[in-house]
Amino acid sequence: MSAKFSDLKKMFGGGTSNLRQFAMIFTLIGIIAFFQIWTKGLTLAPVNLISIVNQYSYILILAIGMVLVIIAGNIDLSVGSVAAVSGIVVATAMKDFHLPWLLAIVLGLVFGALIGAWQGFWVAYIGVPAFIVTLAGMLLFRGMNQFIGNATTIPVPEGFRQIGSGYLPEVGPDTGFNNLTLVLGALVCVAVVLREIQVRRTQSVMGSEMAPLWVSAIKTILLVAVVVYASMLFAQGRPGTSFPISGMILGVLVLAYSFVANRTIFGRHVYAIGGNALAARLSGVKSKRVNFLVMMNMSVLASLAGMIFVARSAASGPQDGNGWELDAIAAVFIGGAAIAGGVGTVTGSMVGGLVMAVLNNTLVLQGINSDKVQMIKGLVLLVAVAFDVYNRSQGRPSLTGRLMKRAGGDRAPDQVVVPDADRPLTSLPS
Repeated sequence: MSAKFSDLKKMFGGGTSNLRQFAMIFTLIGIIAFFQIWTKGLTLAPVNLISIVNQYSYILILAIGMVLVIIAGNIDLSVGSVAAVSGIVVATAMKDFHLPWLLAIVLGLVFGALIGAWQGFWVAYIGVPAFIVTLAGMLLFRGMNQFIGNATTIPVPEGFRQIGSGYLPEVGPDTGFNNLTLVLGALVCVAVVLREIQVRRTQSVMGSEMAPLWVSAIKTILLVAVVVYASMLFAQGRPGTSFPISGMILGVLVLAYSFVANRTIFGRHVYAIGGNALAARLSGVKSKRVNFLVMMNMSVLASLAGMIFVARSAASGPQDGNGWELDAIAAVFIGGAAIAGGVGTVTGSMVGGLVMAVLNNTLVLQGINSDKVQMIKGLVLLVAVAFDVYNRSQGRPSLTGRLMKRAGGDRAPDQVVVPDADRPLTSLPS
């Protein structure tokens, strides 16, 4: 049986946007493979993988919120300062007011929501550009962090530290692996299989064209193999470690926000506003409310990221959050978001963030100085974005767009779907 390209294309979701996401994932795999050879196996060592998740989970959480902000056509420069002030407020509440750590987490999220509401009000209802509002917020909340903490570190209790430095516990018989990590991997494998079955069942009911069964089987086997391999690596770290709690929080957020962005009316409104704000308003989108919620959501996630960092560091300090906004923005743009808005995905931002995380981690493993690491990261961001901008200015797709077009894609992935003013927005493609 000869395999048609259209069948192989369906292995990756069928749509151009899905193909682009898989192209970015393959790029990440290629980078990891290169670094694995360069570091002589250290990159995929279990201890190093666990360290990467622990060290960069808070940046990836920031990237989840930042991608929605950028898709809507805004920017947030205050996330590092918001994370820092939220961390110091929570640490102070637990130390000076003896607030239980679970309530302290709730306090931090509420505090982040209030900051987001403040900034969202100026952006959405007063009309001040998000760049100016969040630049002011960066200065305001950085100063607030210094004022509350008095430029000192504030320790946090052991229970609170688990969200940033905790791992899945050891249970059951001694198998040489962390059993809960293996169970988590098995659950993910089951979810992958059930998801593919559900997709085929839905396509059958709707009468839409389905890929051959062998294509679905190969796709599922590949994904399951990756999950099993990753589970084995995370489960055989040094004693006392396994899959990090912060990684589980990140995974839940990725699933939740991917669903919101791709499968809800609110997510479609965010894309519509970023693609063409005027057309979105004519279609009935309440753009002010959407922008308000997007900005508030960003600050809530920044607060969560700040708490996870403080928990991992065991104390809140005056330098927390410095430069985080740059790493989050870099992850989003490397992950395929458009500077003008309207384009971007949560999955792509995670891939972009992982590219930066693996790059930074590998350079450190190779003993390269931090100043040179910053220079290399800056050049990677500049080249990645400049290449896309240049190709779009010449009327050509980006690098991944070229690959898809040569492979038979129907339209460039950079092409933005703009809502028609005469068509209800709920009919837009996801």
